[in-house]
Amino acid sequence: MINEVVLKPGRDKTARQFHPWIFSGAIAKTTGSLKPGEIVGVLDNKGEFVAYGYFNASSQIRVRLLEWDEETAIDDAWWHSRLQESISRRESLFYNNKTNACRLVYGESDFLPGLIVDKYADYIVIQILSAGIERNKSLIIDSLQKLAAPDGIYERSDSETRALEGLSPAVGLNVGKTPPDLVEIVENGLKFLVDIKSGQKTGFYLDQRDNRQAISEYANGCEVLDCFSYTGGFTVSALAGGADSVVMVDSSAQSLGLANKNIGVNGLDLSKVESIEGDVFKMLRAFRAQERKFDMIILDPPKFAPTKSDLKRALSGYKDINMVALSLLKPGGILATFSCSGAVDSQTLQTVLFWASIDIKRPVQILRTLSQGADHPRLVSFPESEYLKGFICRVL
Repeated sequence: MINEVVLKPGRDKTARQFHPWIFSGAIAKTTGSLKPGEIVGVLDNKGEFVAYGYFNASSQIRVRLLEWDEETAIDDAWWHSRLQESISRRESLFYNNKTNACRLVYGESDFLPGLIVDKYADYIVIQILSAGIERNKSLIIDSLQKLAAPDGIYERSDSETRALEGLSPAVGLNVGKTPPDLVEIVENGLKFLVDIKSGQKTGFYLDQRDNRQAISEYANGCEVLDCFSYTGGFTVSALAGGADSVVMVDSSAQSLGLANKNIGVNGLDLSKVESIEGDVFKMLRAFRAQERKFDMIILDPPKFAPTKSDLKRALSGYKDINMVALSLLKPGGILATFSCSGAVDSQTLQTVLFWASIDIKRPVQILRTLSQGADHPRLVSFPESEYLKGFICRVL
């Protein structure tokens, strides 16, 4: 018999509506001596079943919910089936000759809270962010081997959020062959070299796949400025779309070096690209002082607001880079601007863009509203699953 978590009166509503998190303040009592990641039954204050989930006293998110059917056992077969369902949902979308890299499991949105599984060609990268997944790690790896048959499974559980779960970082090969230093993937017919061992996140920003394709459709004949360019995903897409030139700006010389390799592996003209190692905020101001202008500017900054407490400072940063970018665009130029901060929703980003346009005295038309790709689905009962938002705009 599994242990139970009993909720306070009125605190079961969101859980019944398929929100997967139960915070410490919602819990009235627990039974038994619960271990990190242990499966528990969640009951309302009247003793009626709500859901199953895994418990962790070390986290402010005390229970992460998995299953709402009381008759369903959370056993080995359940884990295998849940992984199989998640992988199957992606097969028709991405397994073709033009794309061989995608997210197979997106945590809570696939009802596997705290688990990220990314496929890069013949390799799988996993990221474990919760004690419940950590507790079932060997079972998950075994199922992934059977379901996806990768050459190797590599772990990148080095996110700072693991500390909030009382977990230490874990990086290295889980099973199979060690991946090469650079794994070649195909995305929308373009090739990219990915460092899955030490690159950002799990090596590449798979969530921007559709947005890279969208931007390429506006790039023909453009002089492009790609800010926070990382390993050149947007740059390669812009060049493939017919851009006349691209200036990449990033703080990492290593990332810029890999970006240049990605340009070369696609047979694109490296002479059209200028790579600048530096601070984007400073470089934008330097370009303004030089009165340099561009036809297209791409702003894909890192997370400015990890939490709501960072929001005010983050909004100032977003406004600043968008305002200076607007001043650098030629009349009719294209601005592609993004935020990956969970605390900044799409409407807030649009408001920031509005005030930036007012201050710079240039009208802005939104041509497209962008989000994360279909392999990073947004669960309507879990707003936190939507983190990436952006706009393609025309600046008048």
